[in-house]
Amino acid sequence: MKTNLLHTSLLTLLLIAAPTTQAQEATTEGNTPTQAISPATEIAPEETPADAADPLPALHTAAPAADAKARRKTSRKTAPAVEYSPGGMRIKRRFLPTRHRIDREINKNRFVYKGETMCGLTVSYGTLSTEDADMFPIFENIDLSGNITTVNPFVGYFYRDNRCIGVRFGYTHISGKLNSLGINLGEQNDLDIEIPWLDLTNDRFSFGLFHRSYVPLDEKGRFAVFGEIELSLSTGENVFAYQSGDSRKHTSSDNTTIKVWLNPGVAVYAFPNVCAAISFGLGGFRYTHINQYDQQGAKTGTREYSKMNFRLNIADIRIGLTIHLWNKKKGDRQ
Repeated sequence: MKTNLLHTSLLTLLLIAAPTTQAQEATTEGNTPTQAISPATEIAPEETPADAADPLPALHTAAPAADAKARRKTSRKTAPAVEYSPGGMRIKRRFLPTRHRIDREINKNRFVYKGETMCGLTVSYGTLSTEDADMFPIFENIDLSGNITTVNPFVGYFYRDNRCIGVRFGYTHISGKLNSLGINLGEQNDLDIEIPWLDLTNDRFSFGLFHRSYVPLDEKGRFAVFGEIELSLSTGENVFAYQSGDSRKHTSSDNTTIKVWLNPGVAVYAFPNVCAAISFGLGGFRYTHINQYDQQGAKTGTREYSKMNFRLNIADIRIGLTIHLWNKKKGDRQ
């Protein structure tokens, strides 16, 4: 019994020692033992040093804020000025201040068509008499008379619907005479002034450029209001005469005026190609240079002034007619 147990123990030791001896022999010969890998075993990635992983490290430099803003501005400038609708139509993008404006359809109707030529004449006339001075109670024994006459022929071309540019010529005559005038400020002030005789005459010629824009008031284009801006140059002569003692004397002056003026108005078609208009001088900027001369014609002084005012001038109300011409070979205006 003891012999059988001994033989069994020896056999077990031999079986255990045999693989170990083979492994040692394989190692001594330079062969590396292979290790069996089960399907569930995971192979860990081989670690490499940080320096060896990337011999040329990537450069990650953050761009300054100024460069980022410059790129954004450049992208906005280079962005196409067109947009596309869902249907594929090309739509031009407007400048930013007008992109979100409401379309009030001011230019929906037409009062004047593109390509038309207009020529017309405006005339204004005003008078001043003794009855107009009744509102001033301090004036006594007043006897005056005067008038203002203005004639302005003009011609214009409509470069687009309801818009035109043109030139205007003008002539203005002003005359006024004061035969007698007394000023009484009352017994308490003890001041009385008597002016025996005065006479004023002015003749002026002008040339100007204007731009006019119409806004129709009805669908058929019969009534419209318009706004006009005018740049004009005028020159003329004033003669002022007065009585000094028993003799009469006079002085004269020539003046040059440059002005930028606003003239709104109303227009209505009386006939298919004849339009009546009335305009009002609303004011603007004026610069005037005056040279003064005595009775012998010698220059006595120079004066210049400029002013800006915006108010309705009742002496600058113009009423006139305008004739519209168009190429009849191209068909009717409608």
